[in-house]
Order: sequence, then C-alpha cells, then structure tokens
Amino acid sequence: MRVVFLGTGTSQGVPVIGCRCGICRSADPRDHRLRSSVLIEEAGTSLVIDCGPDFRQQMLREGIGRLDAVLITHGHKDHTGGLDDIRSFNFLQRKPMAVYCGGEVLKGIRSEFSYAFADDPYPGVPQFDLHEIGTEVFEVGPFQVQPITVQHGSLPVLGFRFGSFTYITDASYIPPASMELARGSEVIVLNALRTREHYSHFNLSQALEVLKALEPRKAYLTHIGHQMGRYEDIRPLLPSWADLAWDGLELSL
Repeated sequence: MRVVFLGTGTSQGVPVIGCRCGICRSADPRDHRLRSSVLIEEAGTSLVIDCGPDFRQQMLREGIGRLDAVLITHGHKDHTGGLDDIRSFNFLQRKPMAVYCGGEVLKGIRSEFSYAFADDPYPGVPQFDLHEIGTEVFEVGPFQVQPITVQHGSLPVLGFRFGSFTYITDASYIPPASMELARGSEVIVLNALRTREHYSHFNLSQALEVLKALEPRKAYLTHIGHQMGRYEDIRPLLPSWADLAWDGLELSL
C-alpha cells in the first residue's frame, strides 16, 4: 500500500499577509502545509481522505491521473471545499466519483453542491456517487475500510483504518471503543494542531499521549497549524517513533 500526504495543514492559524514568523516562507519542504488530506493506493485503486480547498493543487503536484473514491471525515469546509474539482476526474474517467461519508455530511454535500443534484443539471457540473457509511466495515476496491468514530469538540468525526494503517484527523477525544479499533495499527496518523491546548483539536502533548497508549510502530502528526512552528524546532521534542508529517511525504506499507 502506498500512502502520500497531500496536505498536513489546517485553516486554523493560517498565515496572513505580512506574517513575519517565516514558516509560510520556509525553504524547508517539511514546513509546507496545505489543507490535510492523504492519498492511498493499492492494486490499481486510488482514494483520498478529505477533499479540501487545496485539492486541485495537490492532485496536480502529485500528478494523479486516476481517482476511484473520496472518503470524507466530516463536513467542515477545509475537508470538503474541493469537491467541485472532482469534475476533472468525472471527465477523464467518464463516471461519477464515489464519495463515502456519514449521513450528516452527505446531507451537507447535497445542500452545498445542490447544483450537482438538480433535476436538469448544467452540463459539466461535478458528478457524485454518494455512499452513506456508519461504523461498519465497507469495501472500496481491495480495501477493507473500518470507520473509527472520534470527537472534534462536540462534533462526531470519522477516522479510517486500512489494515495496519490508521488515519485520524480533527480529534479532541477518542472514546475507548474507538481506541480499541485503532489499537494494533503499525502506523497511525493523528492530528496535532499546535503546542498550546485547543478546545476541539489535540495539541502536541495530547496527541503524543494518545499515541503512546496505542503503541504504533510509527506515528505521524498531521493537521498542523501555523502556530506549531518549524519542523526543525519541533522534531527534537518528539520521541523516536513519532514525526511531523509534511506535504508530499510518501510511505510504503
């Protein structure tokens, strides 16, 4: 299985015009942080988790010419704002894009992209094949996908496990039952917004505490805010089994 981090950042604490901290202009590619998303490929099937406003840029950067499905963790704009751009894959592949998400997210997509679901849609609108998912395992090509429910403040969010790989973003609490679903993963990706606490995201120390309890062989931190600081400053603070992810990082599992 091939995993590519398309983006490792967030809309929380994004740089602003006139920012002088230097992170957004860093020459270190490990400080590059478009909105969080990951590409997973195996046996000719490609899918992405989340489709934020940077989706088009991410696809072009990685040279992705085929995409079979999109999995959505939750309905916030930094995770759904790029769905209109799946129309390019509709055109290339001549079929709707399979989108897997929870029921509330599904309703939000139908509302936000209502023009795509009109009785007589304008030619060229994005075409979605929506699949509502819950907590049960579902299949996408060769993948057996286990949803994992976590809390983003008061909002339920889905993480996903693919065999020995687990991806969780925008969490501030993981219930015991969901911890058990993630336990035993060789590689876990978990959000860590910044060093200071936040009301709806794990901060760095909280994320490391959760990961220590789960005991993966390797852990990567994502959904990293601008306020986290530079990679070179944070990496020495991490245990040997953990690392900050960066845009374009590729794993072979």
